[in-house]
Amino acid sequence: MFVFCFGSLVAAVGYVYATAIIPTVNPSTQIQSDVFYWADGSQMASAGQVNRQNVGLSQVPLLVQWDFLAAENSTFYTDPGIDPQGIARAVLNMVKGGAVQSGSTITQQFVKNTYLNQSQSISRKLNEIVISVKIGSRMSKQQILQGYLNTCYFGRGASGVEAAAEAYYHVHASQLTVSQGAFLAAAVNEPSVLMNADSDPKAKALAEARWKYVLDRMVTDGKLSPAQRATYRTLPLPKPYVPASRMTGQTGYLVQTAENYVTSHSSITEQDLSHGGYQVYTTFDKKKVTQLAAAVTKTSSAHLDPKHHAADRNVQFGAASVDPATGAVVALYGGPGWDKGHFTDNADASGVPVGSTFKPIDLAAALQDGAVLSPGQGPQPITPASRFNGDDGIEIKDQKGNYVTDSTDPSGLLHQHNDTTHRWGYISLRTAMEQSVNTPYVQLGEDVGYANVENTAINVGLLRSSLQYNTAGFFIGTSTPSAIRMADAYATFAASGTHYDPYSVSKVVSNGETLPGFTKPNPVQALKSSTADTVTNVLQGVIKQGTGTNAQVLGRPAAGKTGTTDNYKSAWFIGYTPQLSTAVVLFKEDPKHPTLQSMTGVGGYTKVFGGVIPTQVWTDYMTAALAGQPTVNFPAAPNLGTGANEYGAPAPSPSTPPTPTATPSPTATTSTPVCHPARRCGPTTQPTPSGGLPGFPGGSPAPTASPTRKHGHK
Repeated sequence: MFVFCFGSLVAAVGYVYATAIIPTVNPSTQIQSDVFYWADGSQMASAGQVNRQNVGLSQVPLLVQWDFLAAENSTFYTDPGIDPQGIARAVLNMVKGGAVQSGSTITQQFVKNTYLNQSQSISRKLNEIVISVKIGSRMSKQQILQGYLNTCYFGRGASGVEAAAEAYYHVHASQLTVSQGAFLAAAVNEPSVLMNADSDPKAKALAEARWKYVLDRMVTDGKLSPAQRATYRTLPLPKPYVPASRMTGQTGYLVQTAENYVTSHSSITEQDLSHGGYQVYTTFDKKKVTQLAAAVTKTSSAHLDPKHHAADRNVQFGAASVDPATGAVVALYGGPGWDKGHFTDNADASGVPVGSTFKPIDLAAALQDGAVLSPGQGPQPITPASRFNGDDGIEIKDQKGNYVTDSTDPSGLLHQHNDTTHRWGYISLRTAMEQSVNTPYVQLGEDVGYANVENTAINVGLLRSSLQYNTAGFFIGTSTPSAIRMADAYATFAASGTHYDPYSVSKVVSNGETLPGFTKPNPVQALKSSTADTVTNVLQGVIKQGTGTNAQVLGRPAAGKTGTTDNYKSAWFIGYTPQLSTAVVLFKEDPKHPTLQSMTGVGGYTKVFGGVIPTQVWTDYMTAALAGQPTVNFPAAPNLGTGANEYGAPAPSPSTPPTPTATPSPTATTSTPVCHPARRCGPTTQPTPSGGLPGFPGGSPAPTASPTRKHGHK
């Protein structure tokens, strides 16, 4: 009878083993999150349903691996995947009416986590045992241990050892010490209790006892010497529990910007990212991001009251800050936050005209390529001292000497306007930049040529897709680059003509491997150093005695330019020091009707210029961001002489003093709106219908903002 029963049992077990099928992997165990890190390596955000990042076994220190084996299954490398004695104890306890016990090896726990479920039933337990034996014969011990470490739940919302290392000690799994590993091995048994060991005395006492047990077993197993064990006297308390960052505040925009960069610089798709498993290391400086957001909040509170003033409603900010020495995007402000229902990143989207902040690009192109000042002649050298007609309403000529036409003007010709009717006469390009006078730069742009100005814009970092040319308004800012791109373009001036493509991701890791495509951009000499340093010298004058004087409160050498567009639909200030370049934009847009609106009346100002609200954000942020950094002077600008003047400019004589720099009216000291794409300017200009530009069939539609604005950081 014994032989019959034993044989029947063996036959039954053999049949079950032979017919048992290893299930497909539970999809939930494969779900991972994407983790984003600040520039200093600390975790910024975790995006995904499950906080898990799978790692290879080689990324877990060997002694930390043995922490888990000592705690759970010392015979792991020699057993067949099950522990008969443990199983017998569990069965005996169930027969006596007790709770279903584990008695599980690491292989069994891996099977339970990966292929089965967490229910405590006899059928599930038997299935687990059979599959564990089969798995043990088909997978290496290293594969099983790796799977176990990646599927265990540790508490604090962390699944897997990598997420646990971050949740408890703010390090990667590869940086864990044997003492920290002993705590994590202890936490696997009772995660809901031990996760509070840093704050709950009872949890701490339990954790300490279990931690000591694990280290003592390490000595017994011969993995630690008694002398080594003696060095671990104090429980390595975990860091205070901080729930995984959600997409609140600026975090959503930072993650969005980084994701856009990843997908445009590698074969990784948006769908790949949605599956998780990527560790994305960004260039964002946590402190600077906080400082930029604080500057926006402070300025907004000081100037805007949307609850009581209708004009202040739907006003939006965008800002970006770039390191001129590397091209790294160190900070951005994308809007009030995803949690506030604003999902378009105002720092990384095109669609808002840049206004007079484009004029330095005109000047750079003129310095490098010269200007055709008379028909039939070659380009002549231009310097900041070159003089052009600054009067309001002048007629503009192209390089062939033909008048530029405008079908909306009764005369049929384009009469370029400034913000005021002040008669400047022939003034230097330096003065025109400082006082943001439009007419000299429109004529200069025509004389330099669209192609030369366009190429210069692209060389300093603007995307061709954001440039709106073929109209005279191109030269004074109808193009719509993102704030990131404009900050990067000005960073080229700060770096004496050396350009780095803006980048927001320094490294991407998946499954323990660093992926290609994320090396730092190589420097390119986009402009002659003499050109860039000359532009910087002129832009220093904008802050010293021009439309950007409000930026003087920074208290260190700085260069910058204000910008305001037709009908006050946007206002910019872009400025830089040798260490940092920052662009700030202000515009108004009704979320239900995504087109730019006039900001007349915003903040109580009849005219909203870049020299006021955007400049205040810039100065507050730059003051905080540069605090503690040494004051650095810009390189000296070369002496380029007087240069050639616009045709018709009177020759200076000893008896005729140079044209004085007039003091504009108070409303014009901050900035001057640029010409509308239809080549008209001034307060009387009416908005252009979105179907095209008057007199220029097929012209670009009027710029719009989200959701039609496109991401500009590629």
